[in-house]
Amino acid sequence: MPHILIVEDEAAIADTLIYALQDEGFATTWLSLAGEALERLAREPFDLVVLDVGLPDISGFEACKRLRRFSEVPVIFLTARDAEIDRVVGLEIGADDYVVKPFSPREVAARVKAILKRVGPRSAPPRPLEAPASGAGAFAVDPLRYQIHFHGQLLGLTRHEFRLLQTLLAQPERVFSREQLLDALGVASEAGYERTIDSHIKSLRAKLRQVAPDREPIQTHRGLGYSCSPER
Repeated sequence: MPHILIVEDEAAIADTLIYALQDEGFATTWLSLAGEALERLAREPFDLVVLDVGLPDISGFEACKRLRRFSEVPVIFLTARDAEIDRVVGLEIGADDYVVKPFSPREVAARVKAILKRVGPRSAPPRPLEAPASGAGAFAVDPLRYQIHFHGQLLGLTRHEFRLLQTLLAQPERVFSREQLLDALGVASEAGYERTIDSHIKSLRAKLRQVAPDREPIQTHRGLGYSCSPER
């Protein structure tokens, strides 16, 4: 049974979420403070966090930044702010989705199910890393561990970065639009988050250069999107 952590300081909102999530078969834990939630997440595994942005002790954005220092658990933000910049910032710091108040608890439950289906169970068994096949380039991808090695070195990727690079590597030389890459992350293209892809690509390139400064496997196609040339 997937375990969902709800971090929300308004009891009425938390109650509706608890009811909707439990009705879908999820176990739930409710906390009202971000600091307490971070301590709990550091010692106990959860499958997903529903995180309010406007918490009384630490903002949800800051809490997510701190969470990403030690965990890649999926996060859905809840917020009363619907400005595009807030949605973009939320996704760029590592959230998986963004729901604006007032919202339907059933919609939140549906989004939770969609994200968990996409990321898979946290209890997936480890699989030994396989060496890349001959001619497969400098990358080795382990989808069960969410790991990618580049020239034999493990890349420190966020979950979004992993999925972007995995998508690009799956079809070398193919040009993916920003909308297609957003779809790979499970984010609706109509939500207006296309530019977050540029931010993730910039971060990916920086991490690849740390391993091989003379290589540039990710290519930009102006007006179109991005592709990956593993041998480049």
